[in-house]
Amino acid sequence: MTEHPGFGAMLAWLLDHRELGVQELAARTELNADEVRAVLAGDGPGEELLRRLAPALGFHAVDLFILAGLAVPDDMAPLDAAAAMWVKNTVTDAVRLPAAERRELLQQIRSMPQEERRSSFAPNPLMPLAGGPGAWVIRMLQYRNLNWSGMAKALAFVTPTPTYLSAATYGVIGSGRKELTPRLVTDFAALLGIDARDLAAVTGVILREVPPPPASEVMDTAALLWEARRLSAEQARHVCELARSARGDFRDAHLMELPGT
Repeated sequence: MTEHPGFGAMLAWLLDHRELGVQELAARTELNADEVRAVLAGDGPGEELLRRLAPALGFHAVDLFILAGLAVPDDMAPLDAAAAMWVKNTVTDAVRLPAAERRELLQQIRSMPQEERRSSFAPNPLMPLAGGPGAWVIRMLQYRNLNWSGMAKALAFVTPTPTYLSAATYGVIGSGRKELTPRLVTDFAALLGIDARDLAAVTGVILREVPPPPASEVMDTAALLWEARRLSAEQARHVCELARSARGDFRDAHLMELPGT
């Protein structure tokens, strides 16, 4: 699937899955019901509408911008693309920490001062450019400061049943040359912190069985990945060192060989 079905179609799928009516959604977002109906009928959503829809639907606004095929505003993008090299190692350590230490690490990230943005965030383009479901989920992960090798490492450690794919394979998924499967949707959803049934609804993938909720360590790691978007590279390096130290394991745990990395 390479042709974008339109944000209205995806919103309709999601509302149907949630059994949520137009009037109720409008009330939650303080939008006029006619505005919601117009989007469902095919009108392109504006920035303000997407920002209001996000909390009402339980999505991050950046993910709705990606699903709508719109440019992501700078205020929703990761602060520093150079932080990616540290973020991917932090999540692979954090998922193996005891619950109390995971939460302490998350609090450390949230307490760090907000530094100024020095440049616009520009994720690597997907080649060939695609607008299908694979592109959407890969773009969502890119906006959590994971590059392809970061996705390969994170999915290998964080998902309930480890997903061992080469870094290049994530590029293939993003280009639309490899279709999303129910297993991939479930794995991506866990790392993105999105309900797998919601991600399946907007990507048009049918889940034959309802997956169990992610384990607490997976949910905590997804939250950590999201919060780490606001860090500079230097702050992310510091958090990475804290995570490794908390594990009490100073060997180079990140030399694990993954195909294609």
